[in-house]
Amino acid sequence: MKRINISVGHGIARAFAFLLMSAVCTHLPPALAEAKSDVFASRHPDQFHSWQATGEQSAREDALAEDPRLVILWAGYPFARDYNKPRGHAYALTDVRETLRTGAPKNAEDGPLPMACWSCKSPDVARLIQQGGEESYFHGKWARGGPEIVNTIGCADCHNTTSAEFAAGEPALSLSRPYAARAMEAIGKPFASASRFDQQSMVCGQCHVEYYFEGDNKVVKFPWNDGTTAQDMEKYYDALAFADWTHPLSKTPLLKAQHPEYETWRVGIHGKNNVTCVDCHMPKVQNAAGKFYTDHKVGNPFDNFAHTCVNCHTQDKTSLQKIVQSRKQAIHELKIKVEDQLIHAHFEAQAAWQAGATEAEMAPALLDIRHAQWRWDLAIASHGIHMHAPEEGLRMLGSALDKSADARTKLIRLLATRGISHEIPLPDLSTKANAQQAIGLDMQRINAEKQEFLQSVVPHWDAQARKNGLLSQ
Repeated sequence: MKRINISVGHGIARAFAFLLMSAVCTHLPPALAEAKSDVFASRHPDQFHSWQATGEQSAREDALAEDPRLVILWAGYPFARDYNKPRGHAYALTDVRETLRTGAPKNAEDGPLPMACWSCKSPDVARLIQQGGEESYFHGKWARGGPEIVNTIGCADCHNTTSAEFAAGEPALSLSRPYAARAMEAIGKPFASASRFDQQSMVCGQCHVEYYFEGDNKVVKFPWNDGTTAQDMEKYYDALAFADWTHPLSKTPLLKAQHPEYETWRVGIHGKNNVTCVDCHMPKVQNAAGKFYTDHKVGNPFDNFAHTCVNCHTQDKTSLQKIVQSRKQAIHELKIKVEDQLIHAHFEAQAAWQAGATEAEMAPALLDIRHAQWRWDLAIASHGIHMHAPEEGLRMLGSALDKSADARTKLIRLLATRGISHEIPLPDLSTKANAQQAIGLDMQRINAEKQEFLQSVVPHWDAQARKNGLLSQ
């Protein structure tokens, strides 16, 4: 009996201590997201090592060199300087630092881009928003975040790493960006009540989406108030009279699409059947001990065919690849036709302005150019649209071709009223360098400034981050 009393006494004491600690902890702020993914390596070794393997996806492909037309279409916007195709998540932070689009700021107040340009690149973004709120995070220029945003896309971007569920080995999926949660609610998909399958795609949809920067503080906003199709978002932007920039040749107020995989997936056959991003890009696989885990080496489904496509498709890999390749080729051919028409339209608009056309006369053609380029850009900016929604890709490009042809018809008629009946000549656009020279970009200076930035500024960012414990030593 004595031993029992002692045991009960110790149990009561432990219970009292637990209650006391719980009362104290309720007054503590919630734990901040841990941005250093290697902290979770021992707890989730298979997921961590497969996530590390995204570093194998290192090849850089220069989209501007492959298609110099893009330089003209994005003239006046940073994408005309530099646009590489995406590679593994391991390079997200490196690539945003090294791209010519982010410029070469020497101090925290320098431009050209806002803080929002970090938003899809690092779990440090989630930490900063939790720490100081969205207004604090978004305030200021991109360079201000250099010493704080230092870990590439990782665990805390998609998981609630401070939760008991995550500690117990559960996924604990989470929308770490409040603006993404608001956007999902706007289309009737609140995260908390969504199914597990919906949540899997919604987590990816925090970053693989179209967005713009709203207000003076340049807060990230998804243009989904009217829906997520090309026309829905076009209607939303037009109602705001919003433009990312004005094209220097045609004077058209244009929209730059980002990477709307979530939107295009939704209207494709996979999205309509709730085949999620995870099903195709992060399948369940077995480790050496036979235990299943989610492969975090996000990649091409054909690279892991036995765990992805065969779960739904009866065709063999070669047959499916041929189908996909034919769709990709059809989209590519239509893409080039749209680009050729748009380039002519931009130069014809420039000629019309130079011939004395008025704003009222130019407005109908410029609206056609705006809508054509938006639909073209949305189609080509959606990586893998030939897999996600090939019919939607062709539809957007087909309407872009119609709109660009309408613009050219109006411009040619307008030019005729000014006595100009000859074809407006184009400069030599056969190479990226020629196209950049044609729009007046001093690439030698831009590249030199970037190299100086990478050699003198970035090392100080990393040194400060290590000093503050934000980077693993």
